[in-house]
Amino acid sequence: MRPRCPDVDSGYFIHSPATAAEYFREYGPAPIDGEPITLVFASDGGGHLFVIGASGQVWKSTTASWFDDFEVTASSLQEFLEQLGRRIANQT
Repeated sequence: MRPRCPDVDSGYFIHSPATAAEYFREYGPAPIDGEPITLVFASDGGGHLFVIGASGQVWKSTTASWFDDFEVTASSLQEFLEQLGRRIANQT
């Protein structure tokens, strides 16, 4: 059984480096056109995946699937984390 990652907001999980590496070894990179390498680093309670690409952009899966479509959700990891921080701040 895998250790559970701490969740943020309404079910956002930032994966540990070990978990991200394990997923990469098991599934490989997420298939995003134009991105030579991608890494799944987070997920949400609905099973959507968050991927960072070699370009630095953050992508979100449109469904709860590793091999489906992905759309850009932030231009950088910093922007993604700032968006998440605003969501947390708005809940309190």
